[in-house]
Parts: sequence; C-alpha cells; structure tokens
Amino acid sequence: MTGRRACIDCSFFLFCNTILCFTLVFFVVWSIFLPEEPKFSITNASLTQFDFTNANKTLHYNLELNITIRNQNNKVDIYYNDIQVIANYGKKRFAMLTLDSTPFHQGHKNTTILIHVVLEGQQLVQFGDTELSQFKAETDTGFYSIDVQLALRVEVRYDIFKTRNYQQSGSKINCKLKVPSNFNEKSSGRFKTTKCGNVYIMSDPVV
Repeated sequence: MTGRRACIDCSFFLFCNTILCFTLVFFVVWSIFLPEEPKFSITNASLTQFDFTNANKTLHYNLELNITIRNQNNKVDIYYNDIQVIANYGKKRFAMLTLDSTPFHQGHKNTTILIHVVLEGQQLVQFGDTELSQFKAETDTGFYSIDVQLALRVEVRYDIFKTRNYQQSGSKINCKLKVPSNFNEKSSGRFKTTKCGNVYIMSDPVV
C-alpha cells in the first residue's frame, strides 16, 4: 500500500511539474514576442448624402471611408478573415457592410490601407427627440457625429505558431468620427484623421 501511495504521489508531482514547465515556457515565449495591438485609424471620411425624413422615419445615407491598419510587431503576422464595418448615429445603427477585400494577410511591420469603403442605402430609424435635435444642429454646422465600429475575425501567427480563428469579445473596435458633408455648403472644414480605440485582438482572444 505504501509503494502504491508513493507512486501516486510521484505521478502527481510529475504532472504538476509538467504544467509548471508549460506555463513558464508560455510566459517566456510571450515575453520575447511582446505583441502589440494593431493600430486602426480612419484617415478619410465623407458624406455625399445624409438625409432623414421624419414622416416615414427613413435615413438616406452615403458614407465613404478610408481605413488604415498598422501592424507594428516584428514577429507577428495577422490574417484578417472577415471585417464588418458598422455605422451608428446617436445610438442607432443605420448601416453594416462586410468588406469584400477580406481575407488578406498583413505581415509584420506593415501598413494596410482600405480605400473607398462605401456604405450607402436607406434605413428605417426611430430617432428620439434628443437625436432629432442633434441631427438638426449638425445639419446646420455641416459635420455629423458618426460612430464607426469594426468587428473582426482574425488569425494571428507568432513566428512559427499560428492561432485558430478568433474574434474580439465584448465591445467592437470603435472610431468616433466628425464627418463633413459634401452636399452642405456650410461644411467648410476637412475630415481629421481619427484613431480608433477599444482594440483587443492580441490580449482578448475568443476561439
């Protein structure tokens, strides 16, 4: 009985040591690579149509974007399998587009520019009094506050190791824009490049 108990204790000790070794190896490899999140920014945005008809609650829109993605890592490649672009005014979603430029591969120390991303059409939207007041005020100034969100499905390769497909959990990548209207004479300014936040591709994977 004593020998059997010793064998069990030995097996448990070896199991714990194996887990500890794998954990240490993981943290050593991670500390060597130290992956940084890619940088997302909207480098250009314009509206050629943004009309809301209160009678039939319909928003007609034509929004064009240029999206820049920068991978700053030395040893990390990113494979973008799907990118969805979602546009919101106030708290109301009015457009969603899956980019046909995916899938594509982004190497390390590389910048990808997605140009002429166009969201256009019409959408039934139920604006409240606050949103209607905001819409009227921004129509007068010629600049609209539009939140663009990016939902991704990616794979990441760390040198020779490649992850499975995963997407960012929780909130999406968020880009808070002030977009000039090309159809409004009052809009005399230009769009300013806007950095996107809430990027957790490396640190918050969900398989």
